[in-house]
Order: sequence, then structure tokens, then C-alpha cells
Amino acid sequence: MMKSPELNTQKLSLRKIRTGDIPSLVKYCNNPKISDQIINIPYPYGEEEAKKRISFVLEGLEKGERYVFAITLKGKDELIGEIGLHLDKTNNSAQFGYWIGEPFWGKGLATEALSAILKFGFEELNLNKICATHYPENKASAKVMLNNKMIKEAEMKAHYKIGEEYRDVVQYRLTKEEYENLKLSDPSVTS
Repeated sequence: MMKSPELNTQKLSLRKIRTGDIPSLVKYCNNPKISDQIINIPYPYGEEEAKKRISFVLEGLEKGERYVFAITLKGKDELIGEIGLHLDKTNNSAQFGYWIGEPFWGKGLATEALSAILKFGFEELNLNKICATHYPENKASAKVMLNNKMIKEAEMKAHYKIGEEYRDVVQYRLTKEEYENLKLSDPSVTS
């Protein structure tokens, strides 16, 4: 079983998700503005969905398949979002995903959380590549990735089937080499 570390940034603590987070998951995930952008968050989102989510997260940690962190404001314990790495051990890579509760949008928190996850993935897990996708209309997610110097590498047509509809996605990446070059050119990348 993998251990889930706690990651700290200037404004945030990223910690292990636990059953006490169920009320916060329901509070923030039961929002069509969240579910419309996150493939595995249904709407409506209730206590049963939150329990299933926590089981999924903890099972993935136990099997060594993923690290998913509760995003909390530093000094507070309430989950306000999630961010995680879904590992592809065969290729020494990971895909990350995240969401932030609507009351916390536009404050730079997702950018800060992603910076911590990239550092963890490259410096602690020694991954070779980290990537993520977002729907083309989700300009805020594109901004989060670009703020972390990620590189747009693909626009994939009809990539996911959601219900009866096919959705396009845009993919961004950062390789270990690119991350190391960023650290050399901009020391704030690792802070």
C-alpha cells in the first residue's frame, strides 16, 4: 500500500481524502458546473456518490494506481476540491485531474495545487511524463495548465463518449526533461 503524503503550498494543504469529507464532496460536487467538466462526477451528486468516490480513491491508493488529494485551504480542514495523479506504471507517466468548488474559482488555487502535484510527480515519484485533458470550452483549465508551463500537445476529436454524445478534448503535457529545464530557467517552478 502506498502512503499518501501531505503536500503544502503557500495557500493550500493537499491531504489524504477521508470519510469525513463526504459532506464537503456533496456540497461542492452537486453542481452542474462541476459535473459538466469532470467525466466521473455525475449530477445530481449525493452522499452515495461521495461514498463511492472515497472508496475508489482509497482503493486506488492501496493498489498503487493513483494518488488523489483533498485540496484544503491552509489552516482549515474542509475539502474544497480534489487533485490527483492516475499512474501508468508501464510508461512511467500519469494523467492528472482536478476540480475546485465554485466558491473558490478565480483565486489561483487550482494553479497552485497543480504546481505542487507536478513537483510531487516529477521529484518524488520520478515520473517521466504528466498530462491532462480538458474540454475545449473550459478555458479556466487551459489557463491552469498554461500557468504551470504545460505544453499543449493535441486536440482530440470525439475522444470521450458521455451518454450519447461524443466530446472533444485538448491535451497538455510536461515531461521530466521539460520540467527540469523549467527549473533551471525559472527557480520559482519548484517553490
